[in-house]
Amino acid sequence: MKRVVLITGAAGGIGNATARVFSKAGWRVVGVDCRNVKKPVGVDRFICGDISDPDMPKYIFDEVTKKEGRLNSLVNNAGLQICKPILKTTTEDWDATMVSNVRSAFLAVRQAYPMLKKAKGSIVNVSSVHAVATSPGVAAYAASKGALLALTRAMALEFGRDGVRVNAILPGAVETPMLHAGLSRGHIKGSSLDELVRGLGNKHVLGRVGQPEEIAQAILFLADNNLSSFMTGQAVIVDGGATARLSTE
Repeated sequence: MKRVVLITGAAGGIGNATARVFSKAGWRVVGVDCRNVKKPVGVDRFICGDISDPDMPKYIFDEVTKKEGRLNSLVNNAGLQICKPILKTTTEDWDATMVSNVRSAFLAVRQAYPMLKKAKGSIVNVSSVHAVATSPGVAAYAASKGALLALTRAMALEFGRDGVRVNAILPGAVETPMLHAGLSRGHIKGSSLDELVRGLGNKHVLGRVGQPEEIAQAILFLADNNLSSFMTGQAVIVDGGATARLSTE
């Protein structure tokens, strides 16, 4: 019987890459996204809904219980990035970011937990390298991803007694629509999108930005009890070496 994973934000760059990687690894994939799109590649069952809406998670996980009958892993990947300086960030910007990036994971876990407990499953929270080292113009996003990292540790402590593992993945710069939008902050010089991406990549130890599939492979590792059975409460940074270098170097 195939293991079942539910991935939020499954229509996005990292979310869809994660669906495809899990599917290739033999998992059955349930994808959730607030965008009403055609079923993404790699997704066996697609549910359109906003996981951060307090009323939606019960519907989503009731559907999973009824149609799949089990859940082995939950990947909390839904997210929002608003690129504004602190003094130009509105209350609405702040709240929208926290709702999308933190509350969504909290609500999803509460509803998913009975199935995860039964399966002695896993949770992977997609945080960000901005949780540990950030840059100007993304304060709300950085704060939300730091909160998600702290929530990961709290979950690991509370759920470990039931055999449910909880870890976080902290991607660095990954070539997705979110990264492309973020480059509009003007912190990288270039006249075209390709030049902006290359300029950002040149700042990395590996000389390039990441690809969504590289993050997806790390998420699969953390989710799979056969691969990471003795890991919980951990933050795995996948950033091409960006945080290894001193800013003063």
